[in-house]
Amino acid sequence: MKSIRKRILLLIVILFTISVATGQDLSASLDQLLNNQYSQDQPGATVLVAKDGEVLYRKAFGMANLELDVPMRPEHVFEIGSITKQFTAVSILMLVEEGKVSLDDDITKYIEDYPVGEHKITVHQLLNHTSGIRSYTSMKSFFSKAREDMSPSELIDVFKNEPMDFTPGEEYRYNNSGYILLGYIIEKVTEKSYAEFIQERIFSPLEMKHSYYGSHSKIIKNRASGYQPTEDGFQNADYLSLTLPYAAGSIMSNVDDLLKWQQAIHHNTLISEESKKLAFTNYTLKDGSPIYYGYGYGINEVSGVPSIEHGGGIFGYETFAAYVPSEDLYAVILTNKNGNGPSDITIEVAAYALGKPYEKTNEVKLSEADLKQWVGTYEYPFGVIRHISYKEGSLYSQREGSRVLKIDPISANEFAFEGSFTRYTFDNSNGIKTALFKSRIRESQGKLTEKKVEVEKPTIQLAAEVLKRYEGTYELQPGFDIVISSEGQQLFAQATGQPQFEIFAESKDTFYLKEVSAQIVFSLNDNGLAEGLTLHQGGQSMSGNKKS
Repeated sequence: MKSIRKRILLLIVILFTISVATGQDLSASLDQLLNNQYSQDQPGATVLVAKDGEVLYRKAFGMANLELDVPMRPEHVFEIGSITKQFTAVSILMLVEEGKVSLDDDITKYIEDYPVGEHKITVHQLLNHTSGIRSYTSMKSFFSKAREDMSPSELIDVFKNEPMDFTPGEEYRYNNSGYILLGYIIEKVTEKSYAEFIQERIFSPLEMKHSYYGSHSKIIKNRASGYQPTEDGFQNADYLSLTLPYAAGSIMSNVDDLLKWQQAIHHNTLISEESKKLAFTNYTLKDGSPIYYGYGYGINEVSGVPSIEHGGGIFGYETFAAYVPSEDLYAVILTNKNGNGPSDITIEVAAYALGKPYEKTNEVKLSEADLKQWVGTYEYPFGVIRHISYKEGSLYSQREGSRVLKIDPISANEFAFEGSFTRYTFDNSNGIKTALFKSRIRESQGKLTEKKVEVEKPTIQLAAEVLKRYEGTYELQPGFDIVISSEGQQLFAQATGQPQFEIFAESKDTFYLKEVSAQIVFSLNDNGLAEGLTLHQGGQSMSGNKKS
């Protein structure tokens, strides 16, 4: 009998030792990964990993406030941006279970004067971004209203008369307007504000004591300050009234409260298992194409294991959370800066916690001929165009209207974006060149077309003292500025709420952007000093005078 007890005790000791060693290995691996990602003297991040509700890793990196030299702590509170959509979607499903809302309802049942035309737009289509309604954050006029406080109905008025982007159900296009409408539906049905509903029905019952409907005026303990990158370092994030993201992105929280939220979803505390399955379904379009999105949750995988995910981006903050249902594994990273979002690093963290870390891919050397064979323009579903170009021994990819990014060869026909899971796999079978664009579970096949890659515009070099004459802040609309700065013989432009881009001279007063299709024309006085500028982009023009 003693022998059996000794064996059992020995087994327990061995298992405990293995568990401790595994935990130490995970912590060491994540420390190295995250210390490489977040500098201690810059805006930082809070990171939490949990399995079966138990915290495996909880740390903070970098600074919560640069001006006051406040180091980041795991308790700090962030604006979580579009992770808010999970809360809105679950709120709708709670009301569905109570019989107050139906997923098949036409939205005009709740918003009678919404102009749907000949279309029927359902609650279901708002939830999974297939409504075809124009997203108000894609409207250039939105940034001019960034500082304005608006009621939900006033916010809806901003976009409701915009033309539809597509027939409901025929395409998927991520859409913040849909979640504004969902928040308004919650208010109409419950006769409570969205903020009151999530506080009373979610935050309070789950004891999420560090979660809030966002506010700049309220005193919020442990608030991490938000920052945006510039050529010279970081600056305080531009002001955004948190009435504008509303039910699409206005919640504030920390990693501890978000674990409580994830556990409530896992254990069906707020909604039933059936409703949760609806939220986690990979829905399809009318033609059967998967959209990799459910209700407030993206559908994906981590090292081959199905996952449920969402990220958020708002002025000064970027966030990401991944949940692996089969393992009850949760990984979340909250950051207080724009410019280098935490989506990929969160997936790497989750992969380590699963014991299935991603293997590093090594670049291979290819000849110029081997690289140039893939140059051309590839057309993808829904009219997406991607240009592949060659320059100085490397291939570059550009989605039409977006930035040019370098892609590195990892085999004869496979190329990877640096620091990303996204890959191209080129093929020339049967004389037809194709390019499979794949990012983990998502993939799309493009075919080579006759459309030519746009020839880069010729540029002229202007002296540093000439470029200094364009520097200043130009107001295009109230609350929407373009800041022009220079460094040596380079000129840069940064619009409110957007990253900084280098601009290139076509002539003494005309400059263009390489990353996006846009042109800036300066108005010069008799002394050659800039007094104003006009931004030409997307068939529209906006002019403004220099403020400073």
